[in-house]
Amino acid sequence: MLEKMREMLSEQFNVPSENIGEDTSFKDDLGADSLDLFEFVLAIEEQFDIELPQEELTELYTVGDFLAYLRGKGIEI
Repeated sequence: MLEKMREMLSEQFNVPSENIGEDTSFKDDLGADSLDLFEFVLAIEEQFDIELPQEELTELYTVGDFLAYLRGKGIEI
């Protein structure tokens, strides 16, 4: 799941995938703002045919937080 997330983040934020790990911060390391994160969530939803409630995603700060959230919902990408 981390590998797929790395690929998607690398493409969207123009960062080498090997620089992305579970401790990577969306804001601090990738420079993502709320619009960037919204677009990323939309890409995840579209790619994997899932729906993620936006209000539940506000406390996800790192790639690891996002992965844990998805796993907690039973979603494996």
